[in-house]
Amino acid sequence: MAASPRVEDWTAVLDRRYPPSWAEAWDSVGLQAGDRTWPAERVLVALDPTAEVVDEAAQRGCGLVVTHHPLVFRPLKRVDLRDAVAATVARALAARVAVFACHTNADVAAPGVSDALAETLDVRVSGVLRPTAAGARVKLVTFCPPDATAKVLDAIARAGGGVIGEYTHCSFRVRGTGTFLPSERARPAVGERGALNEVEEDRVEVVVPADRSAHAVEALVDAHPYEEVAYDLYPLAGSGGAGLGRLGTVDPLPAGDLAERCRERLGSEVRLIGDASAEVRSVAVCGGSGGSLVGEAIAARADAYVTGDVKHHEALEASAGGLSVIDAGHHGTEWPFVPRLAEALSDEGPGGDVLVSGVDTDPFR
Repeated sequence: MAASPRVEDWTAVLDRRYPPSWAEAWDSVGLQAGDRTWPAERVLVALDPTAEVVDEAAQRGCGLVVTHHPLVFRPLKRVDLRDAVAATVARALAARVAVFACHTNADVAAPGVSDALAETLDVRVSGVLRPTAAGARVKLVTFCPPDATAKVLDAIARAGGGVIGEYTHCSFRVRGTGTFLPSERARPAVGERGALNEVEEDRVEVVVPADRSAHAVEALVDAHPYEEVAYDLYPLAGSGGAGLGRLGTVDPLPAGDLAERCRERLGSEVRLIGDASAEVRSVAVCGGSGGSLVGEAIAARADAYVTGDVKHHEALEASAGGLSVIDAGHHGTEWPFVPRLAEALSDEGPGGDVLVSGVDTDPFR
């Protein structure tokens, strides 16, 4: 009989999808409260880790709550239960409900928060609004004797290299001739000391996430039979689809109709900046507070930009740049991510039930 899922089984899936290293330095992601060894046969997914959400998790038999927004966003200096955050942490611990957050690391991931928003609005994604270092990739190239190629490739794959979409162990190889002249102090795995040797070798190329390159190189060297291992790391253009916001297209419609689509599908009130009759074909989207990306949306020649929390001066910038902006609220533009996160956990998790919270945490009424 298979062991019941624990908190750490679910968090391992989340860390793969939304690496903690992708989060902004100021952010708080990962386990917010609880013990990784606690049982978690049921998981509750929500946008905000409020006390009501923690109570809901306990009532529905969930050992883990996964949220987008962090519970402990700023460091707690004391656990004073008059403080709302401290009280919620205590509530979760008392109920043995762990709380986990994937915040800015989920904002930049692909698919992530903005992809869910785009899908909800029928925006066909074609690019990233503001690419970031998250998801950057390098190409690792090495040379090894043919009988060692499979072992070396497997070692690099186990270190996180060679993944393209749903495929692992992806590589390219071509055979050629390598030359080397070992000194009398060398200990060559093949060939003779003091003589110029020519050996048959495979050139092996593997794409590796930049933040895993050191681990991949270490695994390569450990698995390689040579005393001195030759390898190269080449940076690759682009960010691997990661970054803030998304660019895309829609079937042509007036900006006012797109605003109405946002109101109906996101369930939030909207504010339209610009001419309601302006035709929209190209659209930028960013879930959450994306007013700071108005300049990028203008530079990308988007006709319209859907986001939340747009400030007065950002609205003026959009108007001056001829950009229609639809402010559909912070909660409204991020909520579509919640059911998609639940679906991903159901598909990739260790087994068990994944539930979507029924608590409305939007503070604006």
